[in-house]
Amino acid sequence: MPADNERPRWRSTTIVSVRKGDMVALGGDGQVTFGSTIMKADTRKIRWMLEMKVLVGFAGSTADAFALMERFETKLKDFPGNMPRAATELARDWRTDRVLRRLEAMMIAVDAEHSLLITGQGDVVQPSDGILAIGSGGPYAQAAAKALAKHSDLSASDIVRESLVVASDIDVYTNSNIMVEEIPCQS
Repeated sequence: MPADNERPRWRSTTIVSVRKGDMVALGGDGQVTFGSTIMKADTRKIRWMLEMKVLVGFAGSTADAFALMERFETKLKDFPGNMPRAATELARDWRTDRVLRRLEAMMIAVDAEHSLLITGQGDVVQPSDGILAIGSGGPYAQAAAKALAKHSDLSASDIVRESLVVASDIDVYTNSNIMVEEIPCQS
């Protein structure tokens, strides 16, 4: 039997969010990979929560991400209208709970006011430029999004879409089956 670090791993994805003008957009690709095999090309990694007031995107183990999203939705209901507090409570539980600590996933959550990266290390990060990306293609998508936001007049959703196309051209764990959702921002 191969050691844990030699076993094929489920790999997926690229998720990117851009806050620009009066909109925040969140998008992701659809690929799920196991080892060197593409298992599925059209997985939906973006979810609406709280009656379409919060958008969440996940990267990492799909089952782990679903477990975390369920817990996050519960936290959002416990702290209505306070997504940063809900995210902080989830991150704290994730880092300290023995079972949750083993979950391998990351999330980006956005609402009209906030864009947050939530990790299992207890991190809740709000970017100063409104751009976040996670997953295997995250660094490529984030670099593309930063350049497009700075040097183009594209909308938030167009920047997300183009950034995901760039990531899919570079990262083997990201495909061009792209889904983008957006929420109006509060001024």
